[in-house]
Amino acid sequence: MPLAHPADAPGPDVSVGGTPRALSDQLEAWLTGDGEKTVGGLVDAFGEKSFALLFLLLLAVPALPLPTGGLTHIFEIIAALLALEMIVGRWEIWLPERWRRLELAGDRQQRLVAGLMKLIRWFERWSRPRLRFLFHHRLSDVVYSLLVIAGSAAAFVAPPFSGLDTLPALGVVVLSLGVLLEDFAIATVGVLLAAVGIVLEIALGTAAVHGISSLL
Repeated sequence: MPLAHPADAPGPDVSVGGTPRALSDQLEAWLTGDGEKTVGGLVDAFGEKSFALLFLLLLAVPALPLPTGGLTHIFEIIAALLALEMIVGRWEIWLPERWRRLELAGDRQQRLVAGLMKLIRWFERWSRPRLRFLFHHRLSDVVYSLLVIAGSAAAFVAPPFSGLDTLPALGVVVLSLGVLLEDFAIATVGVLLAAVGIVLEIALGTAAVHGISSLL
């Protein structure tokens, strides 16, 4: 199930003169346009490309050091479910109606959206297509999905208020940017961030267990 190229989705990708909009402009057009700014609204607007966009938006919640309103674990579960759908080769996203109604850009998420847009635009300044042939194939989509599941799981099991969920989640965000921008260098940075976060989480968790054991 190949993910669509950033210029292939309807609506938000179209620009004057036929030149595809930058990813940040596409998201901004959707976020400031009409319609609900929910998970379901994004799926309806972006089609197949919404897989990678949802990974980016959902994992941005634990990735950015901002108040989340308790949605962190829900978003991580949704991301993992979507990754499983990609692995089995679904062309369309399926989610329970309750999850489709979750807001991605409501009043409570304005700081999150602003921080995410800054991050996307920063990467766009340095991005260019690199090794594009590696993207949007069945095998690469499966590998991408497995990495998303690993990063989401690591963020999910991180102790509350420890900050250890930040790096795995940020890794998924950057990896998804690499996929959307078809830039292997950015995708590699995302994988490395997630790997460092997972290693750090395991190391600190092991040290905490040993510390507690020594006190008993």
